[in-house]
Amino acid sequence: MAPIEFATSLASVAQAQADLLVLPCYGGLGGELTGGPGVAEASHALGLDLLEQLRGPAAGHGFRGRAGDVFETLTLGRLPAPRLLLVGLGDGGEARPAAIRRAVMMAASRIGAAATVATTIPASAISDNPISENSISDYPRSDGPAVDSQAAASAFAEGLLLGTYQFRRYKRQPRTDAVAAPPILRQVTVLTTAGEQAAVAAGLRHGEVIGQAANWARDVVTTPAADLSPADMVDVAQQLAAGAGLKFGVLDVSDLEEGGFGGILGVGQGSVRRPKLVELSYRGGDGPLIALTGKGITFDSGGLNLKRTSEIQWMKADLAGAATIMAVLRAAAELSLPVSIDAALPFAENMPGGAAIRPGDVISHRGGRTAEVVDTDCEGRLVVADALAYLAERTPAALIDVATLTDAAGLGGGLFAAMGNDDALARAVLAAGDAAGDPGWQLPMPPAYRRYLDSAVADIRNQPRGVPDSTIMAGLYLSAFPGQVPWLHLDNGSVAYLEQATDCWPEGATGSPARALIRWLEDGGVA
Repeated sequence: MAPIEFATSLASVAQAQADLLVLPCYGGLGGELTGGPGVAEASHALGLDLLEQLRGPAAGHGFRGRAGDVFETLTLGRLPAPRLLLVGLGDGGEARPAAIRRAVMMAASRIGAAATVATTIPASAISDNPISENSISDYPRSDGPAVDSQAAASAFAEGLLLGTYQFRRYKRQPRTDAVAAPPILRQVTVLTTAGEQAAVAAGLRHGEVIGQAANWARDVVTTPAADLSPADMVDVAQQLAAGAGLKFGVLDVSDLEEGGFGGILGVGQGSVRRPKLVELSYRGGDGPLIALTGKGITFDSGGLNLKRTSEIQWMKADLAGAATIMAVLRAAAELSLPVSIDAALPFAENMPGGAAIRPGDVISHRGGRTAEVVDTDCEGRLVVADALAYLAERTPAALIDVATLTDAAGLGGGLFAAMGNDDALARAVLAAGDAAGDPGWQLPMPPAYRRYLDSAVADIRNQPRGVPDSTIMAGLYLSAFPGQVPWLHLDNGSVAYLEQATDCWPEGATGSPARALIRWLEDGGVA
């Protein structure tokens, strides 16, 4: 998709030149519909009270100012923009950046139906610091919380990019049932004031970086596995490194053999597409080292323990953990974050070929720990364990992995699972995820459960004995490899690729939890 160009303007609502004018409304504390910045000015130009119309004759349209509510009307030449779209932000007292992000994601399909858009939505966010009245706003704020223009603009740009995302790489023919191809949104202008213009512009750029990073991960996850082998992912990583100024390296099969990466080699040995381990480094400061890794299974057939059809059809998404980490590095570089990051990303294809690893085989991980492979479909923990052991040798201040190991213990499509050996690290990342609109939930790792992974022939087994496999058991397997390094495991199996659409997300890849980790780094990481 062509990138959306974001800009600011000092024009009023009555002067804004665009295909679509987008203005916010609120549900009100008691459910009363109220207008946001520009609604009164638009009503005056149209010669009618928009809110009164929505409360009265148009009430049947169901627009009540709730988050994501939309109402569109023609302006009949009375405004430069031929169409006007009202977007609900929910309760006016809760119109914070998080509410803006969510509402814009929900309304993005309507906003994105225009080629050019002008809007006052970022003028709707509130913070806890007083500020003077905004001249384009007719929503009273003089005695209430003030506008946080930069955070609001960031949330707006991020939400719009996430909500208008489309993967069109393989689209060749137009739809035969369409009269004409729909417009592709190419320019968005935020109407603001001279005093807030710089903050709005900075916020738009920030949100653009976050949204584009997440969408980049979605592109990677959505690309068919036939076009993304481990070798292809090396090329992707190298291109990313060149564009973002990252240090790049790769370990091939001979390097992996010499380095004792038995998990990566074992998982990848059944495929003709040989495994790789990519290393990326970012240095934005002299702070403590942060180490990141992610599961990069370019396709997971389950190996000889072949998956069922219902499971296998979206297994191109099993590299979502690695894609997430790459997106985080991209954003860190573009935002010039003052952190230092080393990433090691294992890429392998898990296939049932003639040389495939067998149930009952024993592998030797990086560092020498042996593992009995009970189930070849529990392969993600094998490759991530190697990467964790490798990165732990550098004694980082924090070690985080992201992997689609399980369904995240039934947390559903809205939460990733978190577990590790450092509660403070978990709390910091989860708090960042809440703030970023990319939430997770911490799960326990009871030490007593470790006995279920005892093997009669090796140091550990990759599937528990006597109890069902679970997110917790997968996390316990990984816990043997970071040693004493503060470590956090994020299982994004439930959120990386949605099999059903939600109110915000279409079916498909989400990029989660990239935005949570980016916010954590922005908050200082472990500094």
